[in-house]
Amino acid sequence: MPQVTVFNVEGKQVGELQISDKVFGAEINPTLMHEAVVMYLARQRVGTAATKTRSMVRGGGRKPWRQKGTGRARQGSIRAPQWRKGGIVFGPSPRDYSYKMPKKAKKAALCSALSVKAQNQKIIVLDNWQIDTPKTKEVVNVLKNLKLDGNKALIVTAENNPVIYKSARNIPNVATIEAQNLNTYEVLNYETLIMTKDAVAKVEEVLL
Repeated sequence: MPQVTVFNVEGKQVGELQISDKVFGAEINPTLMHEAVVMYLARQRVGTAATKTRSMVRGGGRKPWRQKGTGRARQGSIRAPQWRKGGIVFGPSPRDYSYKMPKKAKKAALCSALSVKAQNQKIIVLDNWQIDTPKTKEVVNVLKNLKLDGNKALIVTAENNPVIYKSARNIPNVATIEAQNLNTYEVLNYETLIMTKDAVAKVEEVLL
């Protein structure tokens, strides 16, 4: 089983932690990771683009001129697509772009992403991290102690932690996420993962 070094909030090594080989040492599958990232981005699309068809455009209820005898082409409505200010043919309409991957494929993609980070030594494990009141300075100091100030870092907590979230939300390139909500896109999007020991255990519990 692979091992990672455990640090305290002062940036000092305090031990080693055995991590699951199935989660952090899995076979890397770039195809599954790509599919998981595309799925995540597709689900972020709002899908509210829309145009009006001829039935939605205001006006055009009366036939502009009689069918025969004028010498002009027959017309049924001034809101037909060929008219100025007419309806749009085959324009976009509100739709849902999201789709789902099989659960096993989704888990395999996340394990692949975590394994990439573990191989590149981009996972930092903290023995414990407690903040009593929301203070951005507390998180900034921890990042400095870990020599991560200026890096894109994702803080992974075992449970919902409003104090850490509020303390980190104003720091550029730093985000927080619960272990159970961890996804392939977030793992790959951030350079370094900062996880507590409890968060590592929670991730292994969810993925195994």
